[in-house]
Amino acid sequence: MAKKQNTGNALSEELPKAKINKEALQKTKRLFTYIGKHKWKLYIGLFFLLLTGATALLFPMLLGKLVKTIEQKEFNEINKIGFLLILVLLFQSLFSFFRVYLFVNYTENTLASLRRAIYAHLITLPMSFFVQKRVGDLNSRMSADIAQIQDTLTTTLAEFLRQLILVVGGIILLVLISPKLTLLMLAIVPVVAVAAVVFGRFIRKTSRLVQEKVAESNTIIEETLQGITNVKAFANEHYENNRYVKSTFEIIRVGLIGGKYRGSFSSFIIFCLFGAIVAVIWYGVYLASQNQLLIGDLISFILYSAFVGASFGGIAELYAQIQKAVGAIERVFEILDEKAEPIDISGQSNSLLRIEGNVIFDKVVFTYPSRKEIQVLKGVSFEARKGETVAIVGPSGAGKSTIVSLLLRFYDLENGNILIDGKDSTSYNLTALRNNMAIVPQDVILFGGTIKENIAYGKPYATDDEIFEAAKKANALNFIESFPEKFNTIVGDRGIKLSGGQRQRIAIARAVLKDPAILILDEATSSLDSESERLVQEALDKLMIGRTSIVIAHRLSTIRKANRIIVIDKGIAVENGTHDELMSIEGGLYHSLNRLQTQFQISE
Repeated sequence: MAKKQNTGNALSEELPKAKINKEALQKTKRLFTYIGKHKWKLYIGLFFLLLTGATALLFPMLLGKLVKTIEQKEFNEINKIGFLLILVLLFQSLFSFFRVYLFVNYTENTLASLRRAIYAHLITLPMSFFVQKRVGDLNSRMSADIAQIQDTLTTTLAEFLRQLILVVGGIILLVLISPKLTLLMLAIVPVVAVAAVVFGRFIRKTSRLVQEKVAESNTIIEETLQGITNVKAFANEHYENNRYVKSTFEIIRVGLIGGKYRGSFSSFIIFCLFGAIVAVIWYGVYLASQNQLLIGDLISFILYSAFVGASFGGIAELYAQIQKAVGAIERVFEILDEKAEPIDISGQSNSLLRIEGNVIFDKVVFTYPSRKEIQVLKGVSFEARKGETVAIVGPSGAGKSTIVSLLLRFYDLENGNILIDGKDSTSYNLTALRNNMAIVPQDVILFGGTIKENIAYGKPYATDDEIFEAAKKANALNFIESFPEKFNTIVGDRGIKLSGGQRQRIAIARAVLKDPAILILDEATSSLDSESERLVQEALDKLMIGRTSIVIAHRLSTIRKANRIIVIDKGIAVENGTHDELMSIEGGLYHSLNRLQTQFQISE
């Protein structure tokens, strides 16, 4: 039962739909606010859509007239009607071209505006949003959902309106040709068309189930081959073979169900749909034999019936596609409705603001929005004066990295204050404040471009000379110059082509280039080998000169020269002082941590 439920869930995720109610329509209406100056293209496109539908409805009428020339012995009209048919075909082709081009044009421009708006809003959302959202889900909204909207605006919506024109216009013309035949057709054709749609859905559903079962069998193959050592070591070849055989029987079982539906559908089409056509033609011939209908009108009627029947079936499917698009629109606007940080993405914020770097944490209390049951910081207070190095140490989970996040204003405080140069940090322009800070993290993530581009991330408009000097100060110049492409070397996805020490020095060069008043080092050397740590530490020592440095320390040997060491335990600042002062506290936490690390290094 669990497998069936999972399969059903997968299908519902694959085909998200939304009810088209008042609220959904209001959100859909918001989409059209992004059309901007391209609105006229939509209106003209709709006009050409109307012309396309109108010319399509002329075909059955003209073909019927062509047949009537024989009945009414008006042979001189044959060439004239034939020319009109070609002319109508030509105009319909032109109208279709302009309709498609204009719909694509306004759609592409509208969705480009929407993409820009979503991305600009997305990158200004607070960290609390990203903590609770999966990157894959957000990426899906930016790609799959917008692609669904694009398909709908480009083709589905236009086709839905065209089919609607054909249905309404076709029924009107059918009534004008023969009210009696129209009643018969309306009693049969819509029922057949709707039944065909229902059959079609069952067939598609079983086809997707087959794909699901095939995917499950492929997973078994993948798992077996990846873990072939374990399979052979435990002599479980028989077990794995049975698993795969069972999965192939599932594929057969579901496939046979699909075969029954397809066979029933074929029988249905042959008997019902063609039977309906036979019924309409039979009754039309009967009316013609009673001189109540001309054969030419019967031909026109049959063609209009085909138009209306096909359009009935098409409208149902197109409506389902529109429902998916409405669901996609709702998901996209959920992002835009999230409250953003007061970030200036125009690049025109007060970049001239230069802070001194005096930092005071005053009884700071904080709880993560996603974990409200756990209070991470419980009244933490400390001070870091301009140019000082303040280290923050403590056991894992004590709240060290949270202090960094709050200094960067990734989150709002629950209580207390953070003062920078005597002013509440919230009184500063957020962009300008962060422009005065730089962080060198433990796990450096580089962008997939060149070394030059990654260093310049600290100052996007830096000159080549400034980038060169920053690399030199970060002890990165030697390894950069050793690459054939030098500064134009591609670092790969997340910097995978560089070693940990090299990535760390690129991050330091980035911080050097930014020239921050406040430098944050989040365990920047904890995961490096001895030689890399020496080079990185030398670069950090140069970078820290004249700046307020907040150091999250893992290796206590690296912070002995710090002006002040804050010891955090369970969200409380339990000790505060220099290395020597803290080491003099027998039984103190810092003393204990230092002794444990010393013993561990000796044992190594």
